[in-house]
Amino acid sequence: MDAPPEQEDCLPFVRIAGYLEAMQLNAPQVIEANLDDGFLLLTDLGSRQYLDALLDDTSRAPTLYADALQTLLAMQKRGSAYQSLLPPYDTELLCFELSLFHDWLCEHHLGMTWSADAETSWQACCDLLITNALDQPQVFVHRDYHSRNLMLTDTGNPGVLDFQDAVEGPLTYDLVSLLKDCYVKWPAEQIWKWAMDFYNGLAEDVREQLDVEQFRRYFDLMGVQRHLKAAGIFARLNHRDGKSAYLRDIPRALSYVVDLGPRYPELGFLTDLIKTRVLPGMEGDR
Repeated sequence: MDAPPEQEDCLPFVRIAGYLEAMQLNAPQVIEANLDDGFLLLTDLGSRQYLDALLDDTSRAPTLYADALQTLLAMQKRGSAYQSLLPPYDTELLCFELSLFHDWLCEHHLGMTWSADAETSWQACCDLLITNALDQPQVFVHRDYHSRNLMLTDTGNPGVLDFQDAVEGPLTYDLVSLLKDCYVKWPAEQIWKWAMDFYNGLAEDVREQLDVEQFRRYFDLMGVQRHLKAAGIFARLNHRDGKSAYLRDIPRALSYVVDLGPRYPELGFLTDLIKTRVLPGMEGDR
């Protein structure tokens, strides 16, 4: 890894790689580190992403997702010893992430303006999503656990990458990142079946305090926060970093939010905004 110190601090990567190694998870191990110059020598997990394997052969999905769910459960259970050492996924961070959708996608990319009423409705949605995140059991959160950061490996599948932004945060965050992926979409029935596989794998004392309906609400609304954040980041990657290919992933990410409209009337302002203004405005970017 070559990460110039003026652009990226390698220390969080090194620290969290050590936590994952202690958890006996399949993540790159740091063989040597020169933090002053930003060079790391790492073990190699190959070049085959989950996304490539899934797009090439969808029949592999049940096995690959079963492996990813078991690894996620292990990371949360074994990560309980390390989660307090991570930064908190707190109100400030959640609020900043939601602002990416508002500022970068709606205003900067689409040129939208917000009326006072719209700003009030937007803030109410943000408050709902932040409360949903903070109310959940707090666990070790990878924060980018999806098909482009999971590697297909011969043993110990999957290999886990891009963990340097890990935080202590909501139980369902990594789950929704995995199952409601911004880069590949599965039928809603299949997503919920996998989500229930995860729920049934939780410790009994967690399930006793968290019934299926509450778990589903946590999962669904966590996804809304995640996908608004992702859409904003994709717009920022286009305008700030010149990476226009990510614009094509925005409609998929936001489709998950629209899908929830009938189940959650409190999201009415948001789903209407996406359907009537955001997605039509994105049509020229596909």
